[in-house]
Amino acid sequence: SQDVCALLVQACQLVHLDQEHLVSKVCQLIHHLLNRFQVMVDEQNLNFLLSYCISALKQCSSWTHVEILQALAALVYNNGPKCQKYLPDLLGKTGLLVQFSDSTQPDVELRRAAVRSMANLCLSVPGQPYLDESYRSICFQTFLSVLQSSKTSDVDDITFCMLLQNALKGIQSLLNGGKMKLMQTDQIGSLLAVLKKCMFHGLPGLSIEVPAALYPAPLPQYDKRSPVKQEQSELAAFKQTGNRRKKSKGKQKKGEFGEEGREDLGDAGNESVLGADMLKLHLGDVQSSPYSDPRTRASDVAYVPAGKDRLSSHCTSWKRISSSESEYSDAEGGIQSKMRSYQANVRQGALACFLSAIKSIEKRVLYGYWSAFVPDAPGIGSPQSVSLMTIALKDPSPKTRACALQVLSAILEGSKQFLSVAEDANDHKRAFTPFSVTIASSIRELHRCLLLALVAESSSQTLTQIVKCLANLVSNAPYSRLKPGLLTRVWNQIKPYICHKDVNVRVSSLTLLGAIVSVQAPLPEVQLLLQQPSSSGLNNSGSATPHRFNASEQWRKAVPSEEEPTDNPAGCTSSEPCWLLRLCVSIVVLPREDSCSDSDANFPSLSSVYEPCPLRLESLQVLALLVKGYFSMAQSYFLELGEVACRCMEEMDPSIQLHGAKLLEELGTGVLQQYKPDSAVAPDQRVPVSVVVTFWTVILNGPLPGTLQNSPHATLQTSACDALSSILPEAFSSLQNDQQILCVTLLLGLNHSENPLVKAAAARALGVYILFPCLRQDVMFVADTANAILNSLHDKSPNVRAKAAWSLGNLTDTLIINMETMGQSFQEEFSDLLLLKMLRSATEASKDRDKVKSNAVRALGNVLHFLQPYHIANPRFREAIEESLQALISTVQSEATMKVRWNACYALGNVFKNPALPLGEAPWTTQAYSALSSVVKSCKNFKVRIKSAMALSIPSKRECYGSAEQFCQIWSALVVALQKSEDTEDFLEFKYSASLRTQICQALLHLLSLAKSTDLPVIWETITEHGNAIKSYVLQYLKSGVEENEAGVQTDLCERERVLKGAIEHLGGIEKQLEGKARVRVSVYLEDVLTNHASATELTEA
Repeated sequence: SQDVCALLVQACQLVHLDQEHLVSKVCQLIHHLLNRFQVMVDEQNLNFLLSYCISALKQCSSWTHVEILQALAALVYNNGPKCQKYLPDLLGKTGLLVQFSDSTQPDVELRRAAVRSMANLCLSVPGQPYLDESYRSICFQTFLSVLQSSKTSDVDDITFCMLLQNALKGIQSLLNGGKMKLMQTDQIGSLLAVLKKCMFHGLPGLSIEVPAALYPAPLPQYDKRSPVKQEQSELAAFKQTGNRRKKSKGKQKKGEFGEEGREDLGDAGNESVLGADMLKLHLGDVQSSPYSDPRTRASDVAYVPAGKDRLSSHCTSWKRISSSESEYSDAEGGIQSKMRSYQANVRQGALACFLSAIKSIEKRVLYGYWSAFVPDAPGIGSPQSVSLMTIALKDPSPKTRACALQVLSAILEGSKQFLSVAEDANDHKRAFTPFSVTIASSIRELHRCLLLALVAESSSQTLTQIVKCLANLVSNAPYSRLKPGLLTRVWNQIKPYICHKDVNVRVSSLTLLGAIVSVQAPLPEVQLLLQQPSSSGLNNSGSATPHRFNASEQWRKAVPSEEEPTDNPAGCTSSEPCWLLRLCVSIVVLPREDSCSDSDANFPSLSSVYEPCPLRLESLQVLALLVKGYFSMAQSYFLELGEVACRCMEEMDPSIQLHGAKLLEELGTGVLQQYKPDSAVAPDQRVPVSVVVTFWTVILNGPLPGTLQNSPHATLQTSACDALSSILPEAFSSLQNDQQILCVTLLLGLNHSENPLVKAAAARALGVYILFPCLRQDVMFVADTANAILNSLHDKSPNVRAKAAWSLGNLTDTLIINMETMGQSFQEEFSDLLLLKMLRSATEASKDRDKVKSNAVRALGNVLHFLQPYHIANPRFREAIEESLQALISTVQSEATMKVRWNACYALGNVFKNPALPLGEAPWTTQAYSALSSVVKSCKNFKVRIKSAMALSIPSKRECYGSAEQFCQIWSALVVALQKSEDTEDFLEFKYSASLRTQICQALLHLLSLAKSTDLPVIWETITEHGNAIKSYVLQYLKSGVEENEAGVQTDLCERERVLKGAIEHLGGIEKQLEGKARVRVSVYLEDVLTNHASATELTEA
């Protein structure tokens, strides 16, 4: 490259600027050599050559300018950052490139060369500073005005295409390299308008007028379309369809193909093939077996709805014509073909640019333009608006179709929240169409168009994009709010593609099936699809190569015969074997029968015994999703799936091992969910514990322990650790003793791992095991676990500390359970030293980040509840106790996240339960009560208020509340809180206001039933002031107690009334003793409330 640079510098030194003919030749040489040899020009030579070109542009006649600009473009290519000092000359207000690329420039070749140089200057170089903001906006405006200009008759088509292409490349560089964020509405609107115009540039049979700017709107925008003169030859080819053809202007009606010169008709004489109604592939017609003739291949025929048999006899394949084939004569064919290819490049450039724009526009802003790019069902009598799907369905170039689908995919990605408003489950009979219905019809139309594209597509790469796009759509659409049926169509149409000759199509088809089984699972529609017999929609489909399905039929026989036969476990009934599950298992475990396609060669796997690796990985992911979303379907195969996971973990490929471990974890979690106390699964429908024990025995005798001990792959060890923590406690206690010890030893060992991922997973798993009934009573295990967790709590990784804090919270829950179930014996056996260490570590952790803090305060509450009188008396504990209480109080008052403050209130409530603590006497009591009183009145989050009201009602003796002054402060705070229980700025909090009132009323009645005579004056004062308000809330509280009981909520019918009566008796007694001294009548006020409640109840019963 040194030689080339030296040669060029030498040439420029020899040629003076007045020798214009030679200047032009030297510039051609620069352009040619730099492009030909991809030379990197060093800074010194670059400076010389750039100065030469810029001087030449200023001095030489205009006929040389195009060549000079071409040389300039080659020089600045990828050298933008080195050209800083020339930017004022080139891109300043009166810069050369700005002048030459101006819309008034009559010479289009010159304008194109200038735009190209400008675009090359906009390329970013990694690690180098990017163009200044001022230059960026000049370039952006220039490119935009180029794209907005229209072609005049004297301009050559190909030159105009190249001009557009260079401007698009420039904008794309600005968006990508300059990390440009598009913020202003006018800027976004103008850019999207030109991109929409360019993405249809030269598309046969379509001419659209796009306004200068698009505006964000929730309502669809319509394109004014002018019908295009059809090519003569096209008209000739379609004469037979007669007047049917006239209806569609520009774009075809719903499902017809063929007008845009994309299909080559093998037999134009068969009118019935061309009959528009024959190919109106309304997906509504597609039944479970949508394909009429087994001989027609999926890859090259537009499927015809079932029942149109007369077609199948002469269904000649409708292929899209490539850009080289065409109906033009040979003479003009070359030029036409070249022009088409340039036009396709413009469309691809516009779509690539759009893709970059999507990344630069905030999603919520982008969705304002949804209707300009995403199809909506056409209104009656109006043509369908053009959209990205128009290109995906009609563009003759497979690459352009793929680009349009990539853009659509990018728009759909992350659209869940936007689409979640869609609803069409109820038929709306209204004068206007609600936005929710508009979006729903757009979602339906997307399904329809993408499925049309699927059956019409012949290019494997584009097919892959269609299926990926469908998967993105499925992942984001709110099916539970839409009429069922959409997923069934997708499911039935994708089945044949699982056996496509191209491995990428097969992989993306599995991804799509994975999206179906994971979206809003479990959906009734998908439940039915999974139960469908495997034959539906397959045996008569085109490209389903039979061997794949025979193999999967054999699978049930194949797998057990290699190990031991496994019977269907009791309680797992499934009339039809699940087709998808069997398919995925066969792909994972069965050897491949033949070489499937050339593209498999890219994936050399286990000497190609098995299917290509990406296919097996995708199958394992689908299995994991299936187990997660539809465990009731998968549980019939519980032991077999365990075998599959084991086999995967025994393989050499770490990614296969990892997915095996993930499958194992999902199987474990599925059983855990079934056995949860609130599980809706009837006991006889669950996987029996004996089967779960067999499952884990096999797993623990298999590759799992080895993976946990020796694997060099941290992610794999982490997943294996998560899998081990998903064991059912009831099954764990039935494992053999040595296997239980193995699990515990593995986890305690991994807690010392150097890798933070593994250490975090081990700390979490110990937190799961500490809750197992058979382990938590073992003092030695609890002590070992506590030491391991405390070690992790001081780790430098925040993730490890967060997991360790969660486990410490669980461990301290265990201490409380043991204290309540085993009494003194456990407390005495547990080491005082360890307890003190836990108290200090948790206090320290309560000052850490929020994720650690929330569980650290939970642990503090439990440990302070657990302490015995002899701990509290111990001077070594005194300081630690004081510090930990201060930590809790300051956390309640802090501005931490709501979860942290909720846990801190809960923890203080726990502290109040320990009778051994000097509650009411110690100075910290006042601080604790004042913190909770403040929160109950003013915290933004109602759940935190509820927890603080609950904590305030826990102390069981009047002494615990301290002085009369303190008692009355708590009482007054609760009364204020009750009156403010409906005041919230956040609408989401409103749903908790009833629970908050219930909790405050409980606390108030609790205080009344403990009050002393010295407390009564203040209580009476608030009652005289706010008596009516308090009365209405208490009545509501009593009434809701009766309602909850009727609704079957387990509350003692008279519990709330009983507490009120208890308070009345207690206060009546005190007031009797005070007779004559004070005229306080709180008990009379409460009796009045009770009478009101009783009469209201009688009325409702009557």
